Amino acid sequence: MGGKYSSMDPMDVNVPDIKSMLERDSYLKPYEKEIRRRYACYRDYVDKVAEQDGGLENFTQGYKYFGFHVNDDNSITSREWAPGAEQLYLTGDFNGWNRESHPYNKLEFGKWEVNIPAREDGSCPINHLSQIKIVVKQKNGPLLDRLSPWAQYVVPPPKNEGVTYRQLMWNPPAEQKYHFKHEKLKKPQSFRIYECHVGIGTPEAKIGSYKEFIQNVIPRIARQGYNAIQLMAIMEHAYYASFGYQVTNFFAVSSRYGNPEELKELIDAAHSQGLYVLLDIVHSHASKNVLDGLNQFDGTDSCYFHTGPRGEHPLWDSRLFNYSEYEVLRFLLSNLRWYADVYQFDGFRFDGVTSMLYHSRGIGQGFSGNYDEYFGLNTDTEALVYLMLANYMLHKLYPESVTIAEDVSGMPGMCRPVSEGGVGFDYRLGMAIPDKWIKLLKEVKDDEWDMGNIVHTLTNRRWMEKTVAYAESHDQALVGDKTIAFWLMDKEMYTHMSVLSPPSDIIDRGLALHKMIRLITHGLGGEAYLNFMGNEFGHPEWLDFPRVGNNDSYHYARRQWNLVDDELLKYKFLAAFDAAMNALEEKFGWLHSDPGYVSWKHEEDKVIAFERAELLFVFNFHHSKSFTNYRLGVNVPGVYQVILDSDEQRFGGHKRVDHSVHHHTSDEPFSSRKYSMQAYLPSRSALIFGRL
Repeated sequence: MGGKYSSMDPMDVNVPDIKSMLERDSYLKPYEKEIRRRYACYRDYVDKVAEQDGGLENFTQGYKYFGFHVNDDNSITSREWAPGAEQLYLTGDFNGWNRESHPYNKLEFGKWEVNIPAREDGSCPINHLSQIKIVVKQKNGPLLDRLSPWAQYVVPPPKNEGVTYRQLMWNPPAEQKYHFKHEKLKKPQSFRIYECHVGIGTPEAKIGSYKEFIQNVIPRIARQGYNAIQLMAIMEHAYYASFGYQVTNFFAVSSRYGNPEELKELIDAAHSQGLYVLLDIVHSHASKNVLDGLNQFDGTDSCYFHTGPRGEHPLWDSRLFNYSEYEVLRFLLSNLRWYADVYQFDGFRFDGVTSMLYHSRGIGQGFSGNYDEYFGLNTDTEALVYLMLANYMLHKLYPESVTIAEDVSGMPGMCRPVSEGGVGFDYRLGMAIPDKWIKLLKEVKDDEWDMGNIVHTLTNRRWMEKTVAYAESHDQALVGDKTIAFWLMDKEMYTHMSVLSPPSDIIDRGLALHKMIRLITHGLGGEAYLNFMGNEFGHPEWLDFPRVGNNDSYHYARRQWNLVDDELLKYKFLAAFDAAMNALEEKFGWLHSDPGYVSWKHEEDKVIAFERAELLFVFNFHHSKSFTNYRLGVNVPGVYQVILDSDEQRFGGHKRVDHSVHHHTSDEPFSSRKYSMQAYLPSRSALIFGRL
């Protein structure tokens, strides 16, 4: 196939620039041979694909070949890969559920094909939304009902008719198809990501819809100053309480929120608001479901997965992909292209990357930082090659695409280009940061917080490998844990969050630290920032999906937007500060500037100061001490003025700082900076100074 991707010549990645990575990190030098070996494995696969499929462009468009396709003459062709099956049949409403009347023809390499001619009147033989199934005959075994791995639309059964999801033919008439009105977005220089879940995006005790999300949530995200959304739980998952991480149908978008055309409309609406759209993609494992999932599709324990213990994740109770299998890689890479091409997703956040990278699945590993942990026999080369292929393909075919790795191990080169011998991601999640905040809030008194340790956690990232910083994500909001707001204020959130309530030390402390934790994470923690929906205004309580353990309740599976909209409640103060942070970052761009230079971390005073993007950030974490004329070092002389103050009245503060004061620098060096100035630092407050 030619067209706009014809420049994707495998030869353009033939000679890796591994020397650049070795020069940047001298600790990698002893592992040069292993890095080159990994790259050679990747190159071998690129060459194999070029030889067998004409290149990655063809290979990664499996969704155009497999699954159900309506041809120009309204006939239907269905193809599947089922190497362990003795025979496949197609059944459904269209043939009165005759399980053997429409056999597939066996092709090479475990592939199967069936063609169904159009009806006599020229219409499609399988109606839109009619139910279909694939019947698999095992070798010397019974007939098994299965859903196509390439199914585009899968729905739950009617009530009282079992629990197994059903595949429906998706072939809407032309007038029902959604046509995109807006182009995909270019990647922003600074990513301010709003992590969100369509189903919980409503204040009502129910599952929210794509349509409701367009109407009620997208405008909020844009007003709040975020420029990207990360959509969770989009790939179909039969078990709602899995948060979307037990995927059953990889090419079907979740029908519980609406239909595929409505998701397209949602993404288009996000683009119209200037929101870059990331998909939370789960290629690290799959649901064990057999009747409505990918497991045992061809009647064997293998097919898409490893057999035996290597094919099962002991903690997640799920199946693990066989990344060495050619058709599995076609399936997964085509899945990425499906969402990029058909739904117009701009980029991807890869879930569970640590589990993919290591044969141990990361279980029981502390990842001390010893490089032997990354370059030994525990590393799963086949999974690593898949990630390199995925990143290379996405960046080559979609130059504005961005990929984010959920990796806790800190593997070197994770966020360096494949051409350097890296894994090819653009960003990794700074997963140690939320863990640090929760640990402090749970276990350490304010006056014992270690300023140096906080700074170390926020700045401890690999040079020239970008990090997404966040104070909390969906992980910290789940039942069994608490949000930061809940850790800080749960004792009085139900009684003292009204502006008319009596003064409360607990609420005062909670509001102050909530803002400070977010700003120092935003300013110092990485090259992108992420927030989970609702946490920007201190959403109370945890997140818990309906399940047997809570009597299938939706009470905690929703977002209480009414709280932040109520002018008589203090949640509005946190939301206002969040929006102000984002607006200031948009203006000064600290996320895409060099990392912050920390000039001051004073344990007794509990003060941290750093410069970034020619701004001076100052944090006084002391629970009671305010400081007059506190000396602060800066490297750029001039006149400074407060441009953001967490203690402002509009942010629920005590209005202790006079913003009209001009702070003139002196030639007196301080804390390894060439110049210095003095300022008033109220207790439990954060200030940003900018030059006039």
